[in-house]
Amino acid sequence: MKEEIQQIQSDALAAIEAATDEATLEQTKVDFLGKKGRLTGAAGAMRTLSKEEKPAAGQLLNAARGAITEALDTRRAGLQDDADRKSLEGLDLTLPGRPLPSGGLHPLSLLKDEAIQILRRLGFALAEGPEIETEYHCFDALNTPPEHPARNEKDTFYFDSGKLLRTHTSSVQIRTMEKDAPPIRIIAPGSAYRRDEIDATHLSVFNQLEGLCVDEDIQVGDLKGTLEFFFRALFGEDTNVRFRPHFFPFTEPSFEIDIMLHVEGHDPKWIEVAGCGMVDPAVFESLSLKRGDDAYSPDKITGFAFGMGLDRLAMIKWGIRDIRLLIENDARFLSQFS
Repeated sequence: MKEEIQQIQSDALAAIEAATDEATLEQTKVDFLGKKGRLTGAAGAMRTLSKEEKPAAGQLLNAARGAITEALDTRRAGLQDDADRKSLEGLDLTLPGRPLPSGGLHPLSLLKDEAIQILRRLGFALAEGPEIETEYHCFDALNTPPEHPARNEKDTFYFDSGKLLRTHTSSVQIRTMEKDAPPIRIIAPGSAYRRDEIDATHLSVFNQLEGLCVDEDIQVGDLKGTLEFFFRALFGEDTNVRFRPHFFPFTEPSFEIDIMLHVEGHDPKWIEVAGCGMVDPAVFESLSLKRGDDAYSPDKITGFAFGMGLDRLAMIKWGIRDIRLLIENDARFLSQFS
């Protein structure tokens, strides 16, 4: 059997050396080491040997298998080197390289990052929450009555379970206050969903950033100062900011915020950019009942909240006239921001 194993090893090494491509080399491996290969067959014949002969035969088999495997690896590396050298034939290494286009962040990512950095300078921390929400966190806790139009299935995406896709990131404010006691100063950027018809100024999925500040003796002046600073940092120190009285179920008093838009070739005009207000005491009272303590007692604390659409802010900042450009992934459009 010793002679047979040595002959198999010799034949295998010769076949490996003669292989001129990967396919031939792989077939050689199968012929000698496969399930029906010659060396595998010799190993199967060991059952006919005596106990005294088996150790020596086993050593020979292991040595032959190791030599054949090593030769296969060496020849495979050699074939790859030959292929690499062939692929480089005729290549002029002195030619200048071709520059590759560099990528860049999406305009919405750019604006969101800038907005977050501005508000971080004012002490706001990031907060997150689920996009699939309960009616309680999205509406009830925010003092929104059952008959409010926003709760209609024509305006909101509901699941059969009764849950819904959040219509604003205000639900993150509620979840934060349920978990943490004042003082609170957070911002909650994220996606929101509404059943809006998609057109040049509306999407059914949009990006929102909301903020909340709760502490002792928070006043309207704090709200106005915060948002005036934010919009002037975002659009320029000369930006005119206007607060108009409005109504939201969860703030009282409430305001819409406008900025003066200047477009070349057009008269300046006011454009709405955000909503805000002082947190309604009813929200704090409901929260106190939910928490079972008086950490958010309206007699002890006050706060303000605000919310804005990042998509609209991006349109204003860069003069984008159709919001759909932000979701179409047209490289010609996006390349302007990289």
